[in-house]
Amino acid sequence: MSYQVLARKWRPRNFHELIGQEHVSRALVNALDQGRLHHAYLFTGTRGVGKTTLARILAKCLNCEEGVSSRPCGVCGTCREIDEGRFVDLIEVDAASRTKVEDTRELLDNVQYAPTQGRYKVYLIDEVHMLSTHSFNALLKTLEEPPPHVKFLLATTDPQKLPVTILSRCLQFTLKNMPPVRVVEHLTDILGREEVSFEEDALWLLGKAADGSMRDAMSLTDQAIAFGHGQVRREDVAAMLGTLDHRHVLALLECLAELNAASLLAEVATLAEQGPDYGGVLDDMASVFHRLAIAQMVPSALDNGHGDRDALLALASRFTGEDVQLYYQIALQGRADMANAPDARTALEMTLLRMLAFRPQGVPRPAQTPLPMTGQPEGAAQAPAPQVSAPQAPAQQAPVQEAPVQQAPAASVAPAAAQSAAPVTEVQPPMADEPPPWATEDVPHDARDAGFRDLTQDEPQTSAATGSVPAAESAPAMSATGAQAPQPSEPVAAPAQAAAAPSSAMSRLSAAFGSAQPEPEPEPKPAEASAPEPAEASAPEPAETAAPMSAELSAPAQPEPAAPVVSEPAMSKPAMSEPVMPEPVEAAEPMPAAAPAPVQASAPAPSDAPSGDGRLNHAAWLELFPALGLGGITRNIGAHCLVEHDDGTHLKLRLDPAQSAMMADVHRERIHKALAGQGVVRELEINVGPLPEGLETPHSRRIRLLGERQLRAVEALRADPHIQSLEQQLGARLIEESVNSFEPDNF
Repeated sequence: MSYQVLARKWRPRNFHELIGQEHVSRALVNALDQGRLHHAYLFTGTRGVGKTTLARILAKCLNCEEGVSSRPCGVCGTCREIDEGRFVDLIEVDAASRTKVEDTRELLDNVQYAPTQGRYKVYLIDEVHMLSTHSFNALLKTLEEPPPHVKFLLATTDPQKLPVTILSRCLQFTLKNMPPVRVVEHLTDILGREEVSFEEDALWLLGKAADGSMRDAMSLTDQAIAFGHGQVRREDVAAMLGTLDHRHVLALLECLAELNAASLLAEVATLAEQGPDYGGVLDDMASVFHRLAIAQMVPSALDNGHGDRDALLALASRFTGEDVQLYYQIALQGRADMANAPDARTALEMTLLRMLAFRPQGVPRPAQTPLPMTGQPEGAAQAPAPQVSAPQAPAQQAPVQEAPVQQAPAASVAPAAAQSAAPVTEVQPPMADEPPPWATEDVPHDARDAGFRDLTQDEPQTSAATGSVPAAESAPAMSATGAQAPQPSEPVAAPAQAAAAPSSAMSRLSAAFGSAQPEPEPEPKPAEASAPEPAEASAPEPAETAAPMSAELSAPAQPEPAAPVVSEPAMSKPAMSEPVMPEPVEAAEPMPAAAPAPVQASAPAPSDAPSGDGRLNHAAWLELFPALGLGGITRNIGAHCLVEHDDGTHLKLRLDPAQSAMMADVHRERIHKALAGQGVVRELEINVGPLPEGLETPHSRRIRLLGERQLRAVEALRADPHIQSLEQQLGARLIEESVNSFEPDNF
């Protein structure tokens, strides 16, 4: 018996053996089972996807001796004759060879006669788009109203060439191309039945070469079996197809990941020895970049098309998403420009070198990208446990705000202090030194302290250092309040003059550190801090008593409110409002024992309190950043960083993952030099990681302050009587988007 090719031997015999055309088989099966059969069907699709096979299966279902059913028996005479191609009532017409109108008329002359053997006379016209215009016109009337025993089955690969009048008379089914996965599955099943040994990688090469056609895949498999002496091996299939070894493409991507131009050119030279199609190399690289993008976004959706899934997942973590998209676009553009290049190898080398030259980072160290690249990083939920002292900060601060309200009537200077504090809180906007967002009660504790060093061991020193702050600041406030209580403008001018003293960034930093640069005047001693006894003795004369206290404590009181400059209205409120409210209470309270309670309660959260040992923390970082003088991408990277840890020698910053694509060693060196220029000499390390919720970066702080500044400008204009008069009398409307603030932008 002669050999029968695989494509014919394993042709599907019924709808249930059909591969990859479920949408067509479902409609035909339901129509056969329900008896709702149309008189004309049109099957369209590329070559080798099952158009003729579907038509023969449908003819078998219509003429099976067991009756019209979606499951033909396959053993009766009619079914066997149709499978063998010799059924007399199945008339197969090759429209490509019978295009004339005379051939069509000859067919139509026999339509009126009843079928000879079967139940229906089936006309199967293949490549129907090849018929001439006159043939289509001659077919129209019969195709519209054929005899009840006639069925027309049309098949074509180019339905656009069919007249609309033909399309409107048929039920059209578009068959899909075969994806490589379906081809590999089908070939695996067939080779198993044929008892032919094979390698899965070889089947993937055949599936890709088939280009959506199952018949082409079967024909290539026949050729591969003959080429490999009864076996299907990857090396044999690659040699037979003349395709490039996929390992060379992966080697080129390895060189791109390492940013090694010398190795890249050496790999191209090795590739040139095989005489490849350089255009095909770029096509394969673009395909791999596409799969890398899938591996980065949805790793589970990455197929094992070339048996390289693990290798691609490893490569995907070495490229950023921006790199992959850029390389893909450069590969496509290089493929289009290859025709204009001096030679194909030059075009390939220039395309690869262009990928390195236009890489977004432009540095010799590739970024490590976690997978998958989603909107929420996977490590966002793995925040460090909250520190012990952080949850206590809100509970300790609550009595501080309530104590002045309850004790204010008992103090002789309380009314004046309240008058002086009122304009301060109204005029001055909020500042970053207030209790930070992560230290409030509505923010989770794990987000409050995530990523920051533990300062629990420094808490006693911090409390001791801040214990004298309320007493030191209360005396100047009492002096200004008791001496000139009738003038409400003096309390505002006094802090402004005190804030103008330290104008440099280093002085603001020293004020935040507390011990970086000691002032020339002596600090208050513990004996001086217990000044309530002199104040109690001279209670009838508060002005005379407050003056010596102001003279003694004016020097230490300056560094604390000196952190903001006068030109920074957004950072001046907390320096005035927080210490001013408890000032008159502590000075006028006759009981000295009431002082320790505010001292312990006034200590802010550890993650935001200025460190007493000169270490940089988050609050100091926010104050220092505007003075670093960074610009461009470097400033953008620094503005999205938070202080993670500082031990006095090593400084660790945490960068937002959304900005990791621009991170480079050159930017880290610039930030390091800028910090050293401001007196912060550290070994700098910048790590990419998720930022805790509720923490302000310099960038988010700037956005907030700009919004507050704009809001103040709009409110000032709306409060202006002239603008109010224009709105009331003339119906004018203030366009808030056009308002520009004249406040300096130095944050």
